[in-house]
Amino acid sequence: MAAHFGRRLRKGATTTAVAAAAVAALSASQAPGVTHAPSGESLEMAEATPPPGTPVTGNSPYYTDLPPLNVPDKPDSSAGRQANGPTESGIPATVLAAYKQAEQTIAASDPSCRLPWQLLAAIGKVESGQARGGRVDANGTTDSPILGPVLNGVGFADISDTDNGAYDGDSVHDRAVGPMQFIPSTWATWGQDANGDSRKDPNNIYDAALAAGRYLCHGGRDLGVREDLEKAILGYNHSREYLRTVLSWFEYYKRGTHEVPDRTGVLPLGDGPDSAGPLPDPKPEPPRTRPGTPPSSKPTPPKPGNPGSGTKPTKPPAAAGPARIEDAGTGTLTAMAGREFTERATVRVENAAGAGLPRQPVRFEIIGNTDTRFPGGKTYIALITGLDGTVAAPALVAGEKTGPFSVRAVVEGRTLPAVTFRATVTRREADKVERTGSEALTAAPGAEFAGEVEVKATYEGAVASGVAVTATMITSAEDPAPGDKGPYFKDADGKPVRALTELRTDADGLLKLPKIFADATEGTFVLRLTTAGGAFVDIELKVAAPAGPTPAPTPTTPTPAP
Repeated sequence: MAAHFGRRLRKGATTTAVAAAAVAALSASQAPGVTHAPSGESLEMAEATPPPGTPVTGNSPYYTDLPPLNVPDKPDSSAGRQANGPTESGIPATVLAAYKQAEQTIAASDPSCRLPWQLLAAIGKVESGQARGGRVDANGTTDSPILGPVLNGVGFADISDTDNGAYDGDSVHDRAVGPMQFIPSTWATWGQDANGDSRKDPNNIYDAALAAGRYLCHGGRDLGVREDLEKAILGYNHSREYLRTVLSWFEYYKRGTHEVPDRTGVLPLGDGPDSAGPLPDPKPEPPRTRPGTPPSSKPTPPKPGNPGSGTKPTKPPAAAGPARIEDAGTGTLTAMAGREFTERATVRVENAAGAGLPRQPVRFEIIGNTDTRFPGGKTYIALITGLDGTVAAPALVAGEKTGPFSVRAVVEGRTLPAVTFRATVTRREADKVERTGSEALTAAPGAEFAGEVEVKATYEGAVASGVAVTATMITSAEDPAPGDKGPYFKDADGKPVRALTELRTDADGLLKLPKIFADATEGTFVLRLTTAGGAFVDIELKVAAPAGPTPAPTPTTPTPAP
């Protein structure tokens, strides 16, 4: 066995240079199926920003052991088959089955996430040494609860109790729980029942692995994208050293793993996360008949104990988690095409007692045939509720497609009824239109008007681009009936037309009309331009024969005197 790097640090720190060297060495192996980082990224992680809110583990300590610099002989090629290989790459049968089942479940429900089971294995390795080397029963539940240190602010985060001790046996402060180390408030949101026993148990590897996968994928993340992958890991623990450690095991496991019997997995150096003392020596047990399938029998629920006793009640208080999501006073969602909505979809997440719940993940999604989007061109966005349990989506930006659509809000990781908001996009309009020039528009009968007609449309003082406009020759301002004589436009075939409908202002709100011609009728006529929204302007057109030359005076012959 190759030597381990690293040591167990109570505050979650590890040596950056060693972690970087391990990742770089693994990357240099050019093993198949590995997507390499851009040049330089193997030594320094991209500057991903940890997501908002409390991390999954409450920044509890973790194992800092790093994988050996040698890689497994070959990638795992079959599920449920035990194989020989480097001891460090062996994963206990039930634990491995739980990771792979979680990957398959999420691939069916959220394929765009692209969650690899090796990422769950890397986190499980760092958080609990693969459930203490696979010390789980036939249902995947740990032999005894795995508890992190008390989060009382002494060396760790200060997180007051959120579950009345239901999960961690401590009614004063919270502790991270189980093989994937969820703090109770996070488990209340993301807890899953993955082994069909009607319980969401953080100390069950099937439940915990699926919950971890759901959390890593939330917010529309694509874990095949480096930035999303790093943000997901940082959401577990807000430490860049933690990120490097998990990524080193992730790369290692992608190069090959093999199944080992439960209770024979390699144990990390040092004490476990719960400081329960050194872990016991491995005791092999026969391999399971179907390690890839969770057993159907239900485990015996543990009996509640005193705080710190290492036991836990079977379920949390009824009012602990989200019970509903409701509209929090959203007004009418309507906007003109191309403009920002003034109202924002707002919801409140409550527990069964009606109290608002903070730090709850809410996903807003645009539904329907529309090109309206959230900022950045997104069709969905995931946010976290505030201290009062409310959260507002960013203002929508209306597209060009008019008509109704919906915005749906759900609590991620829950099956609560969604809140659906109706929204509408109306056509672009102008409340003012005026001519840009002031020269007189005149023409002789049968001739072309010399000047051009250009107008500018605005809405509430701002440029009104893309607004539909009609141009019609009318009888008079007092009688706006369409005229049948006088000035006219020409259609594509050169025939006279006295109304144009397929007109639209440009990006600057301007519209320049095509050439105007005069027929043989003299007089004063009116051209009316009307915008969507009802604004209009009347423009006077005069048709008159040009004035002829002034005749010379006729000479007179003087009359002779008598």
